[in-house]
Amino acid sequence: VKGHLRLASGAHRCEGRVELFLGQRWGTVCDDAWDLRAAIVLCRQLGCGQALAAPGEAHFGPGRGPILLDNVKCRGDESTLLLCSHIRWDVHNCDHSEDASVLCQPS
Repeated sequence: VKGHLRLASGAHRCEGRVELFLGQRWGTVCDDAWDLRAAIVLCRQLGCGQALAAPGEAHFGPGRGPILLDNVKCRGDESTLLLCSHIRWDVHNCDHSEDASVLCQPS
């Protein structure tokens, strides 16, 4: 886990549902505004090489717990996902059928 971030339910450590740790709990990221620029930032942050895709709609299955981030918008040059624009923590209009995912090409 780098910076309280992990990818869950993928075939390897560089793909899966995006999960964040906040407080005492793991939660997910909503796919509203989620795109390849966010995946680029996340793959780089996790040391996972090139971003291949940024699927939404719970591509790796629905998560559990709270949905912690929504409307994440990255330029692609941020050093961490949390430097990307987003609305307030724990505020969203999503359910777990909209969990964001990434597929990275491990380097």
